[in-house]
Amino acid sequence: MAQALYPVVGVDIGKDTMHIVALDQSGAIAHKQRCTRATVLTRLLQLDAGLIAMEACPGAHHLGRCLSEQGRAVHLLVAADVRAFVRGHKNDYNDAQAIAEAAVRPTVRTVPIKSIEQQDVQML
Repeated sequence: MAQALYPVVGVDIGKDTMHIVALDQSGAIAHKQRCTRATVLTRLLQLDAGLIAMEACPGAHHLGRCLSEQGRAVHLLVAADVRAFVRGHKNDYNDAQAIAEAAVRPTVRTVPIKSIEQQDVQML
């Protein structure tokens, strides 16, 4: 199997827009993109990504399920662990970059993707 063009992609999930940052083999930013909730799945599937990482939240579980069904590797990260990787002023692209950088660290905790039923139970 060929190596992915972007080994790690970080996604910052917002209310209306998502920010995507893809890192190259050296860990430098190779691709930055902003998209809406309606187009984020299509945009992520178009990227040649080895791993797609997001902070764990209800929206991330939904997106993670959709990406996993398409055969993509997805990690949901504990938000508190990602904070240490944010550089500079807090903005959506810096957050997405921090998520991508944190995803490859062995000490950063991941959260399993929840099914719809598990999320329903959590809402009660």
